[in-house]
Amino acid sequence: MSKEEIFKEMEQMFGLVPSMFKAVPESSLELEWKLFKQVQFAEGPIPNKYRELIGVAISAVSKCRFCSYYHTELARLNGATEAEIEDAVHYAKSSAGWSAYINGLQLDYGKFTEEIDRACEHVRRLREKK
Repeated sequence: MSKEEIFKEMEQMFGLVPSMFKAVPESSLELEWKLFKQVQFAEGPIPNKYRELIGVAISAVSKCRFCSYYHTELARLNGATEAEIEDAVHYAKSSAGWSAYINGLQLDYGKFTEEIDRACEHVRRLREKK
């Protein structure tokens, strides 16, 4: 596709050509646009609302204000509630915090994975009893 065709497709899809795509070198524009459409908008095993909530969580941890705004607005567009967005951020904060603890303290990875496996097996057994 030519640059003009790609921009026309974007304008039909978004009502404008986002400036972030205008900054992409023309030599890779078609590839980036195809990849963007596939990853960001195509249906997949994870519904788009939940993919965007994952994006909200990742951008909260990476502290990218562009990504945070983008994924929050697309989560809303895909039906996420404010409570779901808040929960995704809280989950990301908790995960990042525990990662800082266990990595910073350099806990034994083998022991950690063994304990997680044992705990998951215990929970599976409890569920089977119900």
